Amino acid sequence: MKIYNTLSARLEEFVPAGDPVTVYVCGVTPYDESHVGHALSYIVFDVLRRYLEYKGYNVRHVQNFTDIDDKLIDRANRLGTTVAELAERYIERYLEDMRDLNVTPATVYPRATQEIDKIVEVIQALIDKGYAYAGGGDVYFRVRRKPDYGKLSHRSLDSMIGEMRVEAGEAKEFTGDFALWKGAKPGEPSWDSPWGPGRPGWHIECTAMSVKYLGPSIDIHGGGNDLIFPHHENEIAQSEAATGVEPFVHYWMHNGWMQFAGEKMSKSLGNFVTIRDALNSYGADALRLFVLSSHYRKPLTYSGEGMIAMQKGGERLRAAAHVDSGAGVSPAGLDLESYRRRMEEGLEDDLNTAPGVAALFDLSHDINRAHAEGLEIAEAQALLRDLAALLGLSLAAPEERGSDLAAKPFVDLLVDVRRELRAAKQFALADTVRDRLTELGIVLEDTPQGTLWHGR
Repeated sequence: MKIYNTLSARLEEFVPAGDPVTVYVCGVTPYDESHVGHALSYIVFDVLRRYLEYKGYNVRHVQNFTDIDDKLIDRANRLGTTVAELAERYIERYLEDMRDLNVTPATVYPRATQEIDKIVEVIQALIDKGYAYAGGGDVYFRVRRKPDYGKLSHRSLDSMIGEMRVEAGEAKEFTGDFALWKGAKPGEPSWDSPWGPGRPGWHIECTAMSVKYLGPSIDIHGGGNDLIFPHHENEIAQSEAATGVEPFVHYWMHNGWMQFAGEKMSKSLGNFVTIRDALNSYGADALRLFVLSSHYRKPLTYSGEGMIAMQKGGERLRAAAHVDSGAGVSPAGLDLESYRRRMEEGLEDDLNTAPGVAALFDLSHDINRAHAEGLEIAEAQALLRDLAALLGLSLAAPEERGSDLAAKPFVDLLVDVRRELRAAKQFALADTVRDRLTELGIVLEDTPQGTLWHGR
């Protein structure tokens, strides 16, 4: 298996250091609902884990929750709740989203607030080795002490200076030094430390958790490509400085980001679709197919039209997987290994899922053709379900939807009636049609190409 390593900027053969394969993936900051940009990343690394286990590896997978952060503090203050209560609310919602998205749970989900002792221990080690210093109740990492700082983003320190800043009250020796510990501010949660009460900086938590649960050097570290700098760059610097072990990570994998309305999907920008809304509207298989039909390192643009297409594609796969195989006059004669080979060859090539998705649709087409010819298809259906499971697709048996199919012409008619009402500026009546369809589980989406509809 070859993996594109951000650190070396090339494809490398994956050779794990030992057993188990150790994987760390950066988790969410739970101050709001998780969106489909998060889903992209966690679907990708779920498939990575599934394939490694398919190949016979044991995998130990750690994914953190950043449950103390400026955004959490600001949001909790606005809502009149505590940071702990806010974080717990959205952690639970995230875990529900992942269950419904059929994402395999991580081996461990550590939280920053529950790892303070380990974080303090790592910071103290950095101070003792001269890589960090205390100032004004804060602790900072000396980036100039690490000569290879910038090796992940392939940039020199001088080229990064323009993106670095010193905020009011910071006592940095150098503009590029970053915070390991932040001194307490009035009204904020804090913990005791040798440098006074405060809370961990963003980057140090991942080092502490990775070292604690996976050891000083791990096989794979994953996350979105927006984390390459500064987050993962800083993780490398502080981890290798604290432990003295290099490399901190053997393979760095970064997924492209999800775009929406012409920009990167982001909670801070407010241009996002929640995972829950996507699941309610289209289902888990549709969202996974939408993500996995493209290569994980490429940007992906979210659209209702694209999701509807994948929803229909998922329905075709489910229908082929569960059509009555019957007795069959003879085996279908399909070269089943060719479909498995296409799936494996794609995943072996830097986790390229698109060929595997294409193989599933080709197999489903051949199953339907063989079924129409009265041939035996049970073995082919079993393979379709197995290969789909490798991509995390459930292909759950379709519900009895004969009445839905029979209702399609009537839904189309109502959509046409609504369009005519809108053209006649009878918006109240048009909204009534839409609302009644929504009550019946029919979702309408107005697009530049016209109104699209699908069942929940």
